[in-house]
Amino acid sequence: MAFDADKPFNDLPFLPPAAELETKAVLKRSISASRALAELKGLGELIPNQAMLINAIPLQEARLSSEIENIVTTTDELFRAAAAEEDDGSVDPKAKEVLRYRQALRMGYDRLSQRPLSTNLFCEICQTITGRETTVRKIPGTTLKNPDTGQIVYIPPVGEDVIRQKLGNLEQFIHGNDDIDPLVKAAMIHYQFEAIHPFHDGNGRTGRIIILLYLIQRKLLLIPVLYLSRYIIEHRAEYYASLRNVTEHQAWEPWLLYVLTAIEETAVETTSRIVRIKDLFDRTCEEARKNLPSRVYSKELIELIFTQPYCKIKFLTDNDLARRQTASSYLKELERIGILTGIKVGRETVYLNPNLMAILSA
Repeated sequence: MAFDADKPFNDLPFLPPAAELETKAVLKRSISASRALAELKGLGELIPNQAMLINAIPLQEARLSSEIENIVTTTDELFRAAAAEEDDGSVDPKAKEVLRYRQALRMGYDRLSQRPLSTNLFCEICQTITGRETTVRKIPGTTLKNPDTGQIVYIPPVGEDVIRQKLGNLEQFIHGNDDIDPLVKAAMIHYQFEAIHPFHDGNGRTGRIIILLYLIQRKLLLIPVLYLSRYIIEHRAEYYASLRNVTEHQAWEPWLLYVLTAIEETAVETTSRIVRIKDLFDRTCEEARKNLPSRVYSKELIELIFTQPYCKIKFLTDNDLARRQTASSYLKELERIGILTGIKVGRETVYLNPNLMAILSA
């Protein structure tokens, strides 16, 4: 049946499609993307404290992925919100929504150690992102429109049974024992999830998390530190056009090349970012060792101020580095030697690691 933008696409083909996927161009791009991803994975293994990467970098990915859905906040607002108390009424609602994305990414990552990717996990991820109970769509009415013209460009499948059937096939494909390159499969999985569009809201963000989790499940990444959303924002028109071409014409090659290029370029970029963070951390350790009193300096303290750009007394006490008054003196000492900058927020002082913020914001 030919695709009709005015009708629900209940005839969305199952995976794998009856089309040539691993063309010469796709295989060539897949090799270079795999090489870049392997370098990123290897570098991540060299970071002694994974919290230095798993907190800060995914938060920037959360900001950018949310920006695709027009949930916009600045890097500074977001990191300040991350340092605030969860129930702090001063936190901007958009920043809270972006923080839920990071929470969903972390939750999905933790779940992978217990069970593989599944429809139930997709629901959990989406529920965490949106902050409300989420299940597979039961009623029609979901449409995707051109934001400029309001014209309907896609109506996803309708009917809970149909949607669950499509998701069941997607699960089988994810875990199927085939010889399709895993990066090619990642691109196919993302397309299929977007085409099924199983939830009323949060599909795009959930779909981007699924890519990262699939790469981790296949052991191509250790932790979720890939900035895919930055590439999508910079090439947004091509992203949506390539998705539509698969739907309307079964034109898989341009879509696969798009995702493989996104993986390669963002892997290279993230590798460079991690190198800069590691170099800054090593320099900061050396500077702190030379200039801090011996009672203050510890590698654990420097690692803590690298888990996210803003730090405060509670972070030190929660990590058993010091009691409250001593923790305050430690942060003031780091400010005295120029590593941190104290900023008054209400009645509390938070401490910014400006050099780390510069790397994360670039």
